[in-house]
Amino acid sequence: MKTISSGIFLIDTDTLVEVDELLDTGVKRNLVLHNDDYNTFEYVIETLIEVCDHTVEQAEQCTYIVHYNGKCVVKLGTVEELKPIYQAIQDRGLTVEID
Repeated sequence: MKTISSGIFLIDTDTLVEVDELLDTGVKRNLVLHNDDYNTFEYVIETLIEVCDHTVEQAEQCTYIVHYNGKCVVKLGTVEELKPIYQAIQDRGLTVEID
């Protein structure tokens, strides 16, 4: 196993790909909202409008997709762009992931 130094990390070559993903190389990712049984349609719509800058129509469509399909991509961007949006949605009690 070959070990290399990357910034302040000391990593082996087997984990290099995973570390590169964490550092975000500008690759676009999906911010995925998941369905739950306790947040209302109105609350989810309001959150998408305020946090993701969705129009009313976009927020309503995403909310229905989440309800009927279990999840929906609500935003596309780099990890760095999505992190604050992810955190704001999570802070509002919704289930979200960066995929």
